[in-house]
Amino acid sequence: MLRNLVRFQRQVGFAFSKCRNRDTWLPNVNHSQEYSAAALERKKFYQDVSISQGEDGLYEINLDRRKLKTPAGKLFTVPNEALAIAVATEWDMQKDTLKFYTMHLTTLCNTVLDNPTQRDKGQIIAAALKFLETDTICYRVEEPPGLVELQKNEWDPVLDWIEKRYNVLIGSSSNIMGPQIPKETKDIFHQHLSSYNFWGLTGLEFIITQLKSLVLSFGLVDRHLTVEQAVLLSRLEEEYQIQRWGNVEWAHDYDMYELRSRTAAGALFVHLSSESCTVKHKLLQD
Repeated sequence: MLRNLVRFQRQVGFAFSKCRNRDTWLPNVNHSQEYSAAALERKKFYQDVSISQGEDGLYEINLDRRKLKTPAGKLFTVPNEALAIAVATEWDMQKDTLKFYTMHLTTLCNTVLDNPTQRDKGQIIAAALKFLETDTICYRVEEPPGLVELQKNEWDPVLDWIEKRYNVLIGSSSNIMGPQIPKETKDIFHQHLSSYNFWGLTGLEFIITQLKSLVLSFGLVDRHLTVEQAVLLSRLEEEYQIQRWGNVEWAHDYDMYELRSRTAAGALFVHLSSESCTVKHKLLQD
């Protein structure tokens, strides 16, 4: 059935919202929800977007001649050129109106730079690991039979993969309390999460909160799953009900594309910020 769902959504079209964020940041904005002005728009006030490297080796974003700042007023800087280009692209692709709620990469960068909740790596890791106790694909239904079979066929292979990949035990359960996750499993995942820098860890937690699943997030970041697959697997029960009872006009498609956009941005952010990314420049010859 998952293949049929994927085929159906490809026919509908993948309206991937290109990620973007903000410039000279808006003052007096409540950043409590993932540090973004999710409902705000603003008239575009610049023409050209460029990047430059500061004396400290960090990369900056320039809007015309104005340097991008964070909501807290800090100079917006990222650790490598590849991430800088990705963020600059978000700004460059904005039209007449800046739609801040579509600019996920810049929002993630601002979250790292300003750290509005003042969390350290240990606190982020603890928050991420909590999702393992309520992981989407670990909770199984007992009926209807069609959904029981679908969960088994689509989720079990992912569980088998992560247990072999990390040499852990997770399991699944139809009990409301969920499966009992061994301490050894949590320790191994804690060690793995600790290997990420603060930037990558922030991006990974963002993916986990989107998918409500640490297992699916690891599968995505490890390139075992595509964004499309990870999102579908995170919404398996909803997709089953839609196939059975029908879609709710355009609302389902919008939610699906938005979740894909956010999840894809998170995965890109993890890879660009967790590695030493360089960009190869070609010399153009006449």
